[in-house]
Amino acid sequence: MKFISMQTMPLTRAYLCQDCNSIGNCSVHCPACGSHALMGLAGVLNREPQEEIPLGHGLERITALVA
Repeated sequence: MKFISMQTMPLTRAYLCQDCNSIGNCSVHCPACGSHALMGLAGVLNREPQEEIPLGHGLERITALVA
Protein backbone atom coordinates (compact mmCIF):
# COMPACT_ATOMS: atom_id res chain seq x y z
CA MET A 1 0.00 0.00 0.00
CA LYS A 2 1.36 3.41 -0.89
CA PHE A 3 2.01 5.76 2.01
CA ILE A 4 -0.09 8.52 0.43
CA SER A 5 -3.22 6.33 0.41
CA MET A 6 -3.01 5.33 4.09
CA GLN A 7 -5.14 7.38 6.46
CA THR A 8 -6.20 7.21 10.07
CA MET A 9 -8.96 8.87 12.07
CA PRO A 10 -10.05 8.70 15.69
CA LEU A 11 -12.65 6.01 16.33
CA THR A 12 -14.98 8.68 17.72
CA ARG A 13 -15.09 10.30 14.27
CA ALA A 14 -15.48 7.10 12.20
CA TYR A 15 -18.86 6.31 10.64
CA LEU A 16 -19.82 3.22 8.63
CA CYS A 17 -22.15 3.75 5.69
CA GLN A 18 -24.72 0.98 5.78
CA ASP A 19 -25.46 1.40 2.07
CA CYS A 20 -21.99 1.17 0.50
CA ASN A 21 -19.92 -0.23 3.43
CA SER A 22 -17.45 2.68 3.34
CA ILE A 23 -15.99 4.31 6.44
CA GLY A 24 -15.81 8.08 6.57
CA ASN A 25 -15.48 10.88 9.10
CA CYS A 26 -18.70 12.76 8.33
CA SER A 27 -21.68 12.14 10.62
CA VAL A 28 -24.21 13.72 8.24
CA HIS A 29 -23.72 11.86 4.95
CA CYS A 30 -21.38 9.28 3.43
CA PRO A 31 -18.50 10.92 1.51
CA ALA A 32 -18.54 8.01 -0.98
CA CYS A 33 -22.22 7.67 -1.90
CA GLY A 34 -24.05 10.50 -0.11
CA SER A 35 -26.23 8.18 1.97
CA HIS A 36 -27.53 9.25 5.38
CA ALA A 37 -27.60 5.65 6.71
CA LEU A 38 -24.54 5.97 8.94
CA MET A 39 -23.51 4.14 12.08
CA GLY A 40 -20.96 5.57 14.52
CA LEU A 41 -18.24 2.98 15.09
CA ALA A 42 -17.08 4.20 18.51
CA GLY A 43 -20.25 2.93 20.16
CA VAL A 44 -19.78 -0.50 18.60
CA LEU A 45 -16.02 -1.02 18.67
CA ASN A 46 -14.82 1.04 21.64
CA ARG A 47 -16.17 -1.22 24.38
CA GLU A 48 -14.86 -1.72 27.90
CA PRO A 49 -13.87 -5.18 29.17
CA GLN A 50 -16.66 -6.53 31.38
CA GLU A 51 -15.70 -10.02 32.50
CA GLU A 52 -12.85 -12.52 32.49
CA ILE A 53 -13.12 -15.91 30.79
CA PRO A 54 -10.86 -18.77 31.94
CA LEU A 55 -9.07 -20.50 29.06
CA GLY A 56 -8.34 -23.72 30.95
CA HIS A 57 -5.32 -26.01 30.53
CA GLY A 58 -3.28 -23.79 32.88
CA LEU A 59 -3.45 -20.82 30.52
CA GLU A 60 -3.93 -17.32 31.86
CA ARG A 61 -7.32 -15.69 31.97
CA ILE A 62 -8.31 -13.31 29.19
CA THR A 63 -10.65 -10.37 29.31
CA ALA A 64 -13.70 -10.72 27.09
CA LEU A 65 -15.67 -7.94 25.48
CA VAL A 66 -19.34 -8.46 26.15
CA ALA A 67 -22.00 -6.48 24.34
